Amino acid sequence: MFEQVLNTLPNFAMFFGAAIVLLVVFLIIYAFITPYDELALIRAGNTTAAISLGGTFIGFVLPIAFAVVSSHNIFIMLAWSGIACIIQLLVFLVARLILPQLNQDIPADKVATGIFLAALSIGVGIINAACLV
Repeated sequence: MFEQVLNTLPNFAMFFGAAIVLLVVFLIIYAFITPYDELALIRAGNTTAAISLGGTFIGFVLPIAFAVVSSHNIFIMLAWSGIACIIQLLVFLVARLILPQLNQDIPADKVATGIFLAALSIGVGIINAACLV
């Protein structure tokens, strides 16, 4: 039993490490396209920023998890993760079109806007993940 675990440990480490790097890179890119600093807002107690960023994070994690499960190939997993990243960034841009005041609402801690953005991100992430299976 432990032999099987030890034999698959390098593969686990490769996929897990790649997924963590992808998450960090995504959060950095996302921070650059948003006109406000989510982490600073969250540190200051802004619930809306936490909900919004949390939903976006989950919306990106879901397709990565499905890419890992379904691909069994690191390059395919990376490709699908790149597509998931682009889709989540587009979700934010679409949300800005739907809610033109989004750039002011998140820093102003208007929770309804954060919930909508989180739900939109998670919903699209679920659809994105399901398409990978």
